[in-house]
Order: sequence, then C-alpha cells, then structure tokens
Amino acid sequence: MRLLAVHPSGLMYTRVFLTLEPLGLELVAGAARAAGHDVRIVDLQVEKPGRLWRLIDRWRPEAVCLGGNYLANVPEIIDLAKAIKARLPGCFVFVGGHSASFVAGDLLAHGAGAIDCVIKGEGEASVPLLLQAVRNGDALTSVPGAVSAAGEGPAPTFVESLDTIRPARDLLARRRRYFIGTLDPCASIEFARGCPWDCTFCSAWTFYGRSYRVASPQVIVEELARLREPGVFIVDDVAFVHARHGFEIGEAIQRRGIRKQYYLETRGDVLLRNMDVFRFWRELGLKIMFIGLEAIDEEGLRRFRKRIDLDRNMEALEAARSLGIAVAINLIADPSWDRERFETIRRWCLEIPEVVNLSVTTPYPGTEIWQTEERRLTSRDYRLFDIQHAVLPTTLPLPEFYAELVKTQQVLNTKHLGFAAARQTLGIAGKLLLRGQTNFLRMIWKFNSVFNPALQMADHARPVHYELPQRPDFAAVADKRALYVHRPAGRRGRTLDDATEQFVDATRSGAES
Repeated sequence: MRLLAVHPSGLMYTRVFLTLEPLGLELVAGAARAAGHDVRIVDLQVEKPGRLWRLIDRWRPEAVCLGGNYLANVPEIIDLAKAIKARLPGCFVFVGGHSASFVAGDLLAHGAGAIDCVIKGEGEASVPLLLQAVRNGDALTSVPGAVSAAGEGPAPTFVESLDTIRPARDLLARRRRYFIGTLDPCASIEFARGCPWDCTFCSAWTFYGRSYRVASPQVIVEELARLREPGVFIVDDVAFVHARHGFEIGEAIQRRGIRKQYYLETRGDVLLRNMDVFRFWRELGLKIMFIGLEAIDEEGLRRFRKRIDLDRNMEALEAARSLGIAVAINLIADPSWDRERFETIRRWCLEIPEVVNLSVTTPYPGTEIWQTEERRLTSRDYRLFDIQHAVLPTTLPLPEFYAELVKTQQVLNTKHLGFAAARQTLGIAGKLLLRGQTNFLRMIWKFNSVFNPALQMADHARPVHYELPQRPDFAAVADKRALYVHRPAGRRGRTLDDATEQFVDATRSGAES
C-alpha cells in the first residue's frame, strides 16, 4: 500500500526553543516499509502544506497516518483528516501517537467519519497489522490497539524488541531544520523507552504501563554512526536510569570513534546516583542536560510526586556544574501563583547559573491530575493544552497571570541572551551561520514575538470548533488503572537490575503496579 505519514505543525514553544525530528513517525514509517509498503513522510513543522496536498493529489496514497503526539494539535489533525477525505474519499485515514491514545474515542467523534481508525499504543507494533487488515478487507477489531466505529480491538501490544525497529530518516525532506538550543542541526535517537516512575503531571508511565525497555548498545551505535548531524538529542524520558546500559553504549561509541554533541533529559536523583556514567558521557560529548526540578519548595515536590527533597536537587545542580555539563531546568508555574510568588521565582532563578524554563500546570488526559482536576477546567479547547496556557483557574486575573509569566520568562531569557552573554551568543551564532545553520539565530530574535501576554489572551478568544468533552463518570479519587494504555506487567516489564529497581521504588510515591 502507499502510506503517507504526516506530522502536524509546531506548537508555541517549538517555534522558539526547538524543532525536533518526528522520530516516532519515522519509526512507524520504518516498520510499515519493512512490511513491504511504499511510504512517504510530510512534516508540517518544517514543510509547507503545499507538499502535502501535491502528494495527496498526484501520488494518491491509499492510507494516511496522522501523528497525534501533542494534544494541542488535535484540531489541526481533525481538519486535515476531513480535508484529505474530501479530496481522496477512498483513502484510509488513521491517527496514532501518544496523546491520540488517550482520546481515541473523542477523535473518532470529532472526525465524524473522516477518521477511520485511531491506533492506541506503540504504532510500530500495530500499524503493519492495521495496513494488512485494510488491504485484505479484514475487520479492524482484529488489530491490537485499533479503535474504530466498529469497536475496539485487543489491547495494544509492544514491539517484540526495540532492536527490530529502525527510523526511516531518509524520508524527511528538510533535516537541517531540526535543532534544540545550540545543537543545530540536531538528530534524535532513542536508547530506552518508558519510565518506571509515576509523577502526577506526566503520562509517560501511564502510556507504557510503567515499563522500561532498552535497545542494545550495538544497534544504538550503528544508528549513531549513520547520523550526519553533529548534534544528537537522546529522547529517553529519563536518561541513564540503568548505569550499566549507559556505560556499554558509551564504550561502544568510544571504540567506534564517534564524535557528537549530546543533549538529554534526566532526574536529579539519577544524576547523583550515576555520576560516573554522566562523567563518562561528558568526555564523549554530552553538552547539556535537562532536569525537571518542577518546584523549588517541598510542598510543590510532594504535589508532583517527585520524591527528592530540595537539598538533593540543589546537590544535583552542583554535581552537573562540577562535571562541566550545562543544565536547563524546568519549573512548573502553578495557576495559584500570585505576584509575590512570581517575584520569588525570578529572584531564585537569577541566583543560579542554569537556564530555567517555565511551563504551566496542565492536566493532560492520561495523567493523574487530569482525573483530579478535570472538573476545574476553565477551557476545553485542545489548542490551549500546550503547557504555555492556563486551563485551570488562576489566582491572579488571567491577563495579569500571563503578564507575570512572560515577564519571568523574559527575565530568564535576558539572563542568557542579553548583553552579558552577547559575545558568547554571537560567537555560537556566527559558527552556525558559517555552516549555513540559522535555527539558533532565529530563536534569539523570535522570543518576544511568540511569548506575548496579549497573544496568549487572544488565543483564549478564538472560536472553538473542537473541545475535550466532559466525562460523565467523573470520580473524586483517581483510579490509576483507568489511565494505562499498555497494561502494566510489574517488575518483569522493566529491564532494570535489582539495585536499580530498589532505587526506583525508593524514589517514587505511588502504589506498586
């Protein structure tokens, strides 16, 4: 079959800080191609819609897969599905991805017949089976994870091994447009999949059933060796949870003589526990790591179920400094913050050398706070669920909340991109320009045109055509079992040694699952 895979447009923060290659869609495309299908990819983050419609009209795909990793893209996905069906009525249109898995039924309802199926869970396992069913005229209810008007198929299944799936990177038309910060251009790669923790604001663990699986170092290094980009973003939810795995990958990289610059995400307690791994990776080219502190007080840490105290977080920042690794921090701005709280945050952030990013508390479907906070939503407009808009009641009037939020972001932006850092910033931009890379330079100048309180308020005034429906079965007590996409398999679902498993259990607060 001819399959066209489509990634929707970028979101508010991706227009400034990063644009990542659609690795999930590339992996699905790779799995479909390995099953004998003819595949194309269009990434609307970096490509104009004209290419999409030319392929629809001239190549005439038999199936179109729309990637639904981000909830804020849902309206665009629905409109694309309807437009594709109008131009190509016989085309089988389906949606997959992380966020789509949690709102599968809602997508079908919004699509009003334009969306033939939604795939829940890992697409690499189900999409080849789905395309086979479509080609043979078999019932979609036979496909694991498939949700359609005919009903729901068996529970989604995992791919047999992460070593067996390879991304179809060659299908991307504009690879040089992908970057994260100063890593420009930047490819993405996956070392491990899943998260064994259970933070209340996150849906990684509910999607993967608290599993944790790894790819073999040999396969990872072969993939790295094929990458042309000098920068690499390791997309694992928590990098180097398993120390031995991190060492084995690093040792294989060292033997091959691969030189890259790396960006990754991890937890402060993982960094402190596995300092030797991060020190080794600093020698290999680890340039910057992202650590989600989430809060700078014990109350906030408890709310987000981050069982690491503030002193340990500060110790982790000091440890990263001692290794010479730059750190970017995320803090979650709660709608309850008042002016004094924002000012406290600004003062604290200016006292530390790290880059600080603010996101807004957002109850996403699939998270525990969705179950507890859904009834308090002030908006159900999918487009506002992007961690940059407030969808819960704010203590300050909403325009003032946004004014304080953007003021804080501007202060932090100036701290790293202002006059004090101008020489270093211009030096980096100059080197990138010599290589023909302009993403980082554009990022510097776009901040004020994207992060603007008036624009954020205007977003709330847009006509709403699709919104999250209210659940009639609301329960005051969160039932975690209802959140899972992939069913949890307990200890046997995690590729962790006993010591690491004990460490995870000691640093999480939820019940065993």
